[in-house]
Amino acid sequence: MASLQEQLLKAGLADKKKANQISKEKHKQKKAKQHHKVEMTDEAKALAAQQMEQKRRRDQQLNQQAKEKAEQKAILAQIKQLIEVNKQPKGRGDIACNFTDGTKVKQLYVDEKTQKHISQGRLAIVKFQGGYELVPMPVADKIAQRDESLVVYRADTLEQSSNLTEEEQDWYADYEIPDDLNW
Repeated sequence: MASLQEQLLKAGLADKKKANQISKEKHKQKKAKQHHKVEMTDEAKALAAQQMEQKRRRDQQLNQQAKEKAEQKAILAQIKQLIEVNKQPKGRGDIACNFTDGTKVKQLYVDEKTQKHISQGRLAIVKFQGGYELVPMPVADKIAQRDESLVVYRADTLEQSSNLTEEEQDWYADYEIPDDLNW
C-alpha cells in the first residue's frame, strides 16, 4: 500500500516539487527537535486547547448559576412550607393590629387573644403570597434565616432596636401606658 502522498502524486492531485518541499520541512522539524530539544508549537493545538479551556470555564459558570437558581427555588419552597404548615388563625376580630412593611403602615384585623400574642412576641407577621400571615416566633426565626425580608413584624426586635438611652427609658417609666392604647 502506497502512502497518501504517493497516491496523490499518481492521481495528479499534487505535484512532486510541493511534495518534496513538505517532506524536507518535516525532516528539518524532526531533526531540530532531536538535536536542540526544541518543541515545535502547533498553533492549531494551542488554539483548540484555549477554546476547550474557555468552554470549560463557561460551562462551570452556567452550572454555578443553575445550582444557585435551584438553591433559591429550594429555599422558597422551604419558606412556603414553613408558613403553610405553621400559620396561625387570625381570628375574626375587630382589633386592628398596625405594623410597618417597609415605609407603609399596614393593618391586620385580629381578635383580642391573637393581638396579645403578637404584642408579647409569641407570634410574628410574615409576608406570604401577597398577604400577611401569623406564625409562631420559632418559625419566624427559621424564615428569617432563609430570607429576612419576609418577616415583617416581630415584637421582640422592637425592644432591641429602641434608640433610647437608659436615662430616657427611666424617664418614660414614670408614665403609665393606657390599657386601651393599640398600635
